[in-house]
Amino acid sequence: MRSPFVVCGATGNVGSRVTEMLLAAGEPVRAVGRERVRLGPLAAKGAEPWPGDIGDSGFLEEVFSGARGAFILIPPRYDAPDFREYQNRIGASLVSALSKARVPRIVALSSVGAHLTDDTGPILGLHDLETWLRTLKEAEVVCLRPAYFMENHLWNLPLIRNQGINGSPIRGDVPLPMIATEDIADATARMFVEGKFHGHAFRYLLGPRDLTMTEATRILGEAIGIPGLKYVQFPEEEARKALAGAGMSGSVLEAMLKMQRGFNAGIIRPTRERSAESTTPTTLESFAKSVYARAYRVAA
Repeated sequence: MRSPFVVCGATGNVGSRVTEMLLAAGEPVRAVGRERVRLGPLAAKGAEPWPGDIGDSGFLEEVFSGARGAFILIPPRYDAPDFREYQNRIGASLVSALSKARVPRIVALSSVGAHLTDDTGPILGLHDLETWLRTLKEAEVVCLRPAYFMENHLWNLPLIRNQGINGSPIRGDVPLPMIATEDIADATARMFVEGKFHGHAFRYLLGPRDLTMTEATRILGEAIGIPGLKYVQFPEEEARKALAGAGMSGSVLEAMLKMQRGFNAGIIRPTRERSAESTTPTTLESFAKSVYARAYRVAA
């Protein structure tokens, strides 16, 4: 019997698709998530469910034991009282377990901007994770550095429905690469199935093109029947109140605002020019007509 792949965060946008693609390719998969019930649909498709806390390195060592490869990430936790402590606890747990289980191939979900050591908010925890992964000398590791998730636009659906505008503290004229999470998952699954690993590396995934928030808002508006939808750059204090009202902890929301300042300053950018390898296929127009428009209708 072939050794399995382990997928952490298997019920999330990226992890669920990685799991499904590996299963479709005939690969055995251990699907890791916090709740057994949410792992049920993946188990029904053939995955081996492993419910548990990835902050528990003992649990993870057992999960990783005998694995052929592992997809890892630090799941979001928007109510974390100390977000940096949470990120580093999860990162340390992952790397310790990977080392003890001697997992030979690892794909880690990082981010554009992970090369920076300050002023990136939540991306700083991914910088630390990349640094710790370099200590795994016997493993082959790829740190994926995707761009701004297209799915992040879903957060503003209530704003659009209630106020008829889109907005955030990010400047409307700053071009950002934007990617659909399905393309991150596709790239991950292909790497595992094809086995193309070479030591320690990072790989950018940048979507098909850069877009400003003003341009993205126009595309999203057209898909939901609001042509001419306006984008507004909000003052940070307004955003701080809105995020706190949505249940985000003070530590997390300050990290998010710091990241948005990094976008505005142009420092959270790829360190390499766009290439065929870093360009992914799903356009924002396609995402808007399918995922975004469907979510808008459901929110009605």
